[in-house]
Amino acid sequence: MPPYSRRRFLEDSLIAASAALAVGAAGKVADAEEDAPAQGSSANERLSVAVIGSGGRGGSHLEHFRERKDAAVTYICDADEQRAQGHIAAIEKSQGHRPKFVQDMREVFDDPTVDIVTTATPNHWHSLVSIWAMQAGKDVYVEKPVSHNVSEGRRMVEAARKYGRICQTGTQCRSMPGTKKAIDFIRAGGIGELKIARGLCYKRRDSIGPRACYPWPKTVDYNLWCGPSPLEPLMRERLHYDWHWQWEQGNGDLGNQGIHQMDIARWGLGIDKLSDTVLSYGGRFGYEDAGDVANTQVVEHIYGDKKLIFEVRGLETSKYRDAGVGVVFHGTTGYIVQDGYNHSTAFDLDGKVIQEFSGPGGDDVHYENFIRAVRSRNYQDLNADIEQGHLSSALCHLGNISMRLGEHLNAPDCESYLSGHQIDLETWDRFKGHLADRAVDLGKVKLWCGVPLKIDVDNESIPGNEPAQAMLTREYRKPFVVPAAGQV
Repeated sequence: MPPYSRRRFLEDSLIAASAALAVGAAGKVADAEEDAPAQGSSANERLSVAVIGSGGRGGSHLEHFRERKDAAVTYICDADEQRAQGHIAAIEKSQGHRPKFVQDMREVFDDPTVDIVTTATPNHWHSLVSIWAMQAGKDVYVEKPVSHNVSEGRRMVEAARKYGRICQTGTQCRSMPGTKKAIDFIRAGGIGELKIARGLCYKRRDSIGPRACYPWPKTVDYNLWCGPSPLEPLMRERLHYDWHWQWEQGNGDLGNQGIHQMDIARWGLGIDKLSDTVLSYGGRFGYEDAGDVANTQVVEHIYGDKKLIFEVRGLETSKYRDAGVGVVFHGTTGYIVQDGYNHSTAFDLDGKVIQEFSGPGGDDVHYENFIRAVRSRNYQDLNADIEQGHLSSALCHLGNISMRLGEHLNAPDCESYLSGHQIDLETWDRFKGHLADRAVDLGKVKLWCGVPLKIDVDNESIPGNEPAQAMLTREYRKPFVVPAAGQV
């Protein structure tokens, strides 16, 4: 019986479904490349697309594919029936036929007419949806981060190669002409030798309300929604989106918005591997709520003599070199500020503008790149192949592992500890200043002062640190199990 078999899934789910009841009782632009093909107009050329997860990013998937002449949305799959049904009429009007709604994604995988599966589920589902889809012979477009932990991402790469599938990561900046030009400028030595790539996720986030046991929406199959994660009571008021701020399903803003900038920073460094070492510090400041991830965090990845520094700020803050959500590349003769998905500016060391980089295109450019690779059957045609998505997502996960395994220390003790690990002191000083400006009393709060992790980049492991090694994966709830290494 194939690994995606719906029969086995339904049988195993009977136990999980009964457990759920117990829990409930408790609580359009062409690609900029000149050789991009035009969309086909023949119905025989149409690719059948199933979209799994129809929220914010899933809505973008639906909007794009329903407007294409060479593709048709044939399925919408969502654990929340009400949310999915809200899209069906518009899609039917746009493309002339009604997509089928299903809550159980296995129905999609069992349909041999489906060519493409796109997924914009919560993070804890990204990997398993993609692996099951590729095992069933589908090509995949998966939103960022591609995984909920490091091991999941590598398993996705294994599945794509084993089954010969095309798997694009939703890091659309990889297809943006303005950002591509900026990266080419860096590679050509436009700012000298690149020393530091600094990712920024300065994005205001409000409290998600008190921690308590809440009922899940009646239109949601909560067993399916939880999937690989524990089937536990809903401990936040809003089911959708606020899962980003709880570890069981989310990865904080580092793995939410920040994965885009982490990816661009690593891209600029020109390094296709994990870092040699990582250390992170931060905490959740400014309010007490149901969230358990950091809303303020610094991650430092070391690549030999180069650094990738990442800063998350969820409280109100001023920009850094006029960028709030973006990347700053520090070179020996200048620097580049990427302050938008498709816009960057190069400066000399005195702050004089050298050159600006921009270009036409939005999300459609990235989708078009994906379709071109689906047609060519060559994953190297992808601007954001799954391996690139895995590496950048893994950098986020490693930062969170470092921070979560650290001690809770006051600011002076944390500073004393971190100073022995060659942290960037300018970043630390701005971190403290930011919190002080937000009236966070560093004499009273405790920081999550992370542990330094030495990474075996060849094996993507953390030798000599059993707790950290264990956090490279997770325990999965049957039957929603991500395969282990070599078992995809």
